Amino acid sequence: MLMLSASLLFTEGDADFAYGCAGEMVKRHTPRDAGTLRGRLACNWLMDTIASQGADVRRERFRVDTPKGEREMANLSCSFRTNPEDGWVVLLSHYDTKPGTGCPGANDGASTSALMVALARMIVERGLPRGNLMMIWTDGEECMNSYGPNDGLWGSRYAAEMLKRKGIKVRAVICLDMLGDKDLKITIPRNGDATLARIACHSARRMKLGDGFIEMVREEVKDDHVAFRDQGWRAIDLIDFSYDHWHTEEDTMDKISVESLHKSGMLVAEILNIIL
Repeated sequence: MLMLSASLLFTEGDADFAYGCAGEMVKRHTPRDAGTLRGRLACNWLMDTIASQGADVRRERFRVDTPKGEREMANLSCSFRTNPEDGWVVLLSHYDTKPGTGCPGANDGASTSALMVALARMIVERGLPRGNLMMIWTDGEECMNSYGPNDGLWGSRYAAEMLKRKGIKVRAVICLDMLGDKDLKITIPRNGDATLARIACHSARRMKLGDGFIEMVREEVKDDHVAFRDQGWRAIDLIDFSYDHWHTEEDTMDKISVESLHKSGMLVAEILNIIL
């Protein structure tokens, strides 16, 4: 899809849409553990929702070995291109929930998956300023026991390996996770690209999102950006890891807000304006 615009601007209306989309995901598909019937139904719903906004969405099914046997999972993706000669910026969000917990995943999964749908809708309506943007909604980010070669990050590993195999030039990867918390404090773990981290912090200041809104931290986090970093690409994780209801049945819609989604969307849009 080829589209041009002056710059990306994520509005309050876009945030309202994202919040409504997250609410529908939680209402219709709790839980949505990877490799289960509920997970497949959630994928179908998310695919239809993305397509309904005019984006050309594709599904990639894949089978993986897990601690609970072989499972089928599926990633979704859509692409916006203005320059066939340029590389790609990749946005990531997982949509699955923590296996076996009954977690609704309002913040952990739904908030950023819905944020990406809203970003896709924004681009369809208003265009992409420059460059090439790929959005990937990953399945199987959550581990079943503990993260390892056959546990967790299945969708991002599949996506990263597929892009590498196809010789796709990836310029930057930004993973979005748990960015809807009412008490939003975004961190950038240190196992990410330092230049992209500085751009993210600069973008927050430029958009006047507030002191302490985002900071780089010394901790490492195992998230979907790791699979792309392992392929040699620049990648960062934007995550609010101070969320008290992570992986519990209390991760519900009353814990997230339109305001936080608006700020997160503004941040991501400004980062894209800089790096695209």
